[in-house]
Amino acid sequence: MLARTKIAAGVTASLAIGALALGTGLVPAQASGPAHAPQAPALAAAEPPVFTATLARTYDTFDAHQAVAVDQKYFYVVNNRRITKHDKATGEPLLQLVGSDDGPIIHMDSGVVVNGKLYAAHSNYDESPMQSSIEVFDTRTMRHISTYSFGIDRGSLTWIDRHDGAWWAGFANYDVVPDGQTEPYGGTDNTQIVKLDDNFQIIEAWTIPKAILDQFKPMSNSGGSWGPDGRLWITGHDLGEAYVMNVPAAGSQLQWVATVNLPSVEGQGIAWDRSGDRPTLWTIKRSTSQALTFTVPFGSISDPDTSSDWQVLGPGEFQQ
Repeated sequence: MLARTKIAAGVTASLAIGALALGTGLVPAQASGPAHAPQAPALAAAEPPVFTATLARTYDTFDAHQAVAVDQKYFYVVNNRRITKHDKATGEPLLQLVGSDDGPIIHMDSGVVVNGKLYAAHSNYDESPMQSSIEVFDTRTMRHISTYSFGIDRGSLTWIDRHDGAWWAGFANYDVVPDGQTEPYGGTDNTQIVKLDDNFQIIEAWTIPKAILDQFKPMSNSGGSWGPDGRLWITGHDLGEAYVMNVPAAGSQLQWVATVNLPSVEGQGIAWDRSGDRPTLWTIKRSTSQALTFTVPFGSISDPDTSSDWQVLGPGEFQQ
């Protein structure tokens, strides 16, 4: 599926003017609307600011179809039933894990390396009912060492990451109707981001803003990785952009902080390389089976002002 860009004409114009004025790839946040009285109708939320990442390096591979994972010395490209380990310095392929066509591994969608183990998000996409599991591999030998099954749960598990003492994951649902079926594969609006404990038990869950889900449709959330800025970065199936999210202070919907354009990227799984002094974002370009690294202006992204979300009123001000 070709990448799609859905930005309103007014937003496009403002981005162009901002880029010319600054002479950089950074796009400033739009000005917020005027303050309004407590009883006035709520104003439409401002479009989050847009930034652009800079391509740093390209690696040629033969398995970069679903995602990439990374550690200090190696990167690992994921392709359904295969994961290939590459030397980060040279790009040379070193080892490959291959699942048999009739084996239990059907659709590995992404992975993350934690303490020498590669945790892969796995599902039976696009079979019904949806089933998901986490498959664990030894990064030194690439041998399969353990598994955790969710069975039939909240959708298709597409990514997993470790952050702030917990596991985080995405359960995708889709508007696409698989071959041989008559109903959408779960419905994109039912996609969820979950937080799990050390035993992979779900303890919290959030939805993704509808404006982003509409960008994903008819597919869904394919990638997720916690950035060095302490925010969750998520991607869709085919768009060359990442959405920067915060866990909200209240409510069940993630807070959309910014969008970052990723030139040449065609969606799918991502991974922040947190092993060095200069964090880089790893992605893939599936049409050419390449792994890409980006320098991202995460330090220029600021949180939205939420001070107007709450009011405490005294006598004479109560709303009735």
